[in-house]
Amino acid sequence: MVKREEAPVSSETVRSDQKLWMPYAQMKLARVPYRVRSASGCVLELEDGTRLIDGLSSWWAVVHGYDHPEILRAAHEQVDRLPHVMLGGLSHEPAQRLAEKLAAITPGDLRHTFFADSGSVAVEVALKIATQYHRNLGHPQRHKMVALRLGYHGDTTGAMAVSDPEDSMHHLFAPILMRHHFAPSPRGGFDAEPEVVQKDLEALERLIREHESELAGMICEPILQAAGGFNMYSPSYLRGARRLCDAYGLLLIFDEIATGLGRTGRMFAADHAGVVPDVMTLGKALTAGYTGHAAVVTRPGVFDAFYSDNPEHALMHGPTFMGNPTACAVALAGLEVFEREGYLDRIAQIEEQLQERLLPLTGPAIASTRVLGATGVVEVFDPEAIKGLQAYAAARGVWLRPFGTYAYTMPPYVITDEQLSMVLDVFEGWFG
Repeated sequence: MVKREEAPVSSETVRSDQKLWMPYAQMKLARVPYRVRSASGCVLELEDGTRLIDGLSSWWAVVHGYDHPEILRAAHEQVDRLPHVMLGGLSHEPAQRLAEKLAAITPGDLRHTFFADSGSVAVEVALKIATQYHRNLGHPQRHKMVALRLGYHGDTTGAMAVSDPEDSMHHLFAPILMRHHFAPSPRGGFDAEPEVVQKDLEALERLIREHESELAGMICEPILQAAGGFNMYSPSYLRGARRLCDAYGLLLIFDEIATGLGRTGRMFAADHAGVVPDVMTLGKALTAGYTGHAAVVTRPGVFDAFYSDNPEHALMHGPTFMGNPTACAVALAGLEVFEREGYLDRIAQIEEQLQERLLPLTGPAIASTRVLGATGVVEVFDPEAIKGLQAYAAARGVWLRPFGTYAYTMPPYVITDEQLSMVLDVFEGWFG
């Protein structure tokens, strides 16, 4: 039975003279947000002294916790030495080292890294790479993308255009978005029956065949469609998509901004399928929330299409903060910690705890439950069924932010068993 007895910490709504404009919020109806004073490990401390276990890794980024000493030291030392310098015409050791590190750890022959300053911008770069790749090869008509319904790739214009065109907030901006082609979202879950996967791949091939002459590539969030609905799907679908892209000459782009670096239980979601995309985007956990940064990693065949005596074949993109030295130093420190501390083993333990506590949840309000890696989701039929859950969780020392019909947790990888148990107590108390 759903509990709604607890009121939010603050019932005061945002005033019209509020200077800070909050994201995804109708400011006139929004309540004053919780104000964070400090954070340590997996715990946020509010200005009134309330302590909340962060069950969301601050939008899935703060995987090492908020005050990891090695990451903080790397950031401080780099700030003292060289906090920022433009990458245009100049370079520096942290950017070079991070590019080499990403070439070493990403799947297959992904080798060449173009840095960006946010996940959305990384997607923009990936789309430009796919389009200009075909132009450089003499096929300028190939400039559109295949994307998946329920997908989410960011809030900039190009990223919105390849996100779900109907079941998202992006439909508000339809008049300014380029029209791409959308395949049905893969069905059946991570362990989908082969027949279900085959039918979805047949639908994908029909779409590609119909629009082959104008298609530059296909973009998807591999294995886990995150903000679009937490849809988890079969690795077999990715293997089939790889075959189709090869057969029809499309570049395959994996948006691993949310899924990369352990979130699905493997270093990269692509590893579940043994598939190497032509382009991979990384962000969020890459710099662990300590600073914004992102990366676009490509295979040699993609890079070679831009490596030319023709100046017009150069990739014409250059974010101001791409390759920021501090961000690169933070990413390098975080990757070292990830490998040394055996995070994939810890993520497997988190997954087991999520499965034990979330998957058995049932009730008339619950449509489904699902778990993959360090991601646990309870989907409900009606958004009203989770209205008030955020305040209920906060009253029990946990930070959650459900949206739509999804109550979920994507905790930091350093969360303790006891802390995760408190997070899951909230789910059981609310839905039990």
